[in-house]
Amino acid sequence: MTRTSAQEDMTVVVTGASGRAGSRVAGAARAAGLTVRAASRATGFDWWDRSTWAGTLRGADAAFMVHPADVGAPDAAQTVGAFAREAAGLGVRRLVLLSARGEEQARPAEEALAAAGTRWTVVRAAWFAQNFGEGPLAEELRGSGELVFPAGDAAREPFVDLRDVADVVVAALVSGDRYAGRVLEVSGPRLLTFAEAVAEIAKGTGRALTYRAVAAREYGGNLVAFGVPEQEAAFLVELFGTLLDGRNARLSDGVRQVLGRAPRDFGDFVREGAAAGTWEPGAAGRA
Repeated sequence: MTRTSAQEDMTVVVTGASGRAGSRVAGAARAAGLTVRAASRATGFDWWDRSTWAGTLRGADAAFMVHPADVGAPDAAQTVGAFAREAAGLGVRRLVLLSARGEEQARPAEEALAAAGTRWTVVRAAWFAQNFGEGPLAEELRGSGELVFPAGDAAREPFVDLRDVADVVVAALVSGDRYAGRVLEVSGPRLLTFAEAVAEIAKGTGRALTYRAVAAREYGGNLVAFGVPEQEAAFLVELFGTLLDGRNARLSDGVRQVLGRAPRDFGDFVREGAAAGTWEPGAAGRA
């Protein structure tokens, strides 16, 4: 992306800037010449403390929003709407919300953003490839060599690379009104089951990694045992019971539409992660 003087003068708030998606959006925004205002608890921003919002938003031109729990969580619409209205009132001209493709529970949050009175774009992403390289799923693969998850044996997903998501978000932030009022759906270039994804990681690493499908309710019990609050675990059981039912077994052209190129393939993610030792026992690498 060619930098312009307008981009160099543009300040963008990136919520969740230390997280999986936000960190990559922040990096892509800096690479595009934007001034990034990282918003996280480390910088004094707290989604659950509205008194921290104004100081973070004041003087910014745009903001990237990623809900700290899930965009379809029961309180997400209220929180997203309130944040968007605060941003609009402080003169923030553009807002981009990260949402989830196929997640009906996320629609109220998207609608709350649209009603806030500022230019908005929703980026609906497929399941992140990086979920296999960071967080609990990666820890399972590194530790036990088995991924236990309620995605069934046949549900297929076009896993999307978070770097592509970040590039689309930044394009939406800097492209004026081109993507205002639009929903952009992004996915990877091919469909894989979770078992096939784990098999590709196994082949790339030379490790005997396996996938075992379980029912959503059984997985919810596992979450509670791992320390996840029961209310949050119940929401995730409901979410996985619908989101992973095969409804996402289709490709979206958002990456090519916005960036003019094909999305990164899951195999590229695996090769890079394997070279970095992401799935080696005891590693905490980042693919």
